[in-house]
Amino acid sequence: QVQLVESGGGLVQPGGSLRLSCAASGLTFSSYAMGWFRQAPGKEREFVAAISWSASRTYYADSVKDRFTISRDNAKNTVYLQMNRLKPEDTAVYYCAANLGTNGLRIGVGDYWGQGTQVTVSS
Repeated sequence: QVQLVESGGGLVQPGGSLRLSCAASGLTFSSYAMGWFRQAPGKEREFVAAISWSASRTYYADSVKDRFTISRDNAKNTVYLQMNRLKPEDTAVYYCAANLGTNGLRIGVGDYWGQGTQVTVSS
């Protein structure tokens, strides 16, 4: 079956960096657009970033633009989220998702979802 497994979360000070990874199995990874979402306590899940299957197109939420970078390695079936200049408001559980198109991801639709990894930004 399809599995998406996130890793790389943790506790980091404001202004610090983290790199999240999402390893996929059970699907033809190179055929799927991939995305990252997050959900903070008491809030709805929100779109963070998405990348097309070929990595030719990337999309970001305004709140993370110029701080976060999404990338993928189709040979390793893995998508990454490099997070720089982290802020306390970035604290959330981060989820990766797969969809056959980036348009679906950008409106929160994923064919498959991971279990999430906690990111806490605090001094």
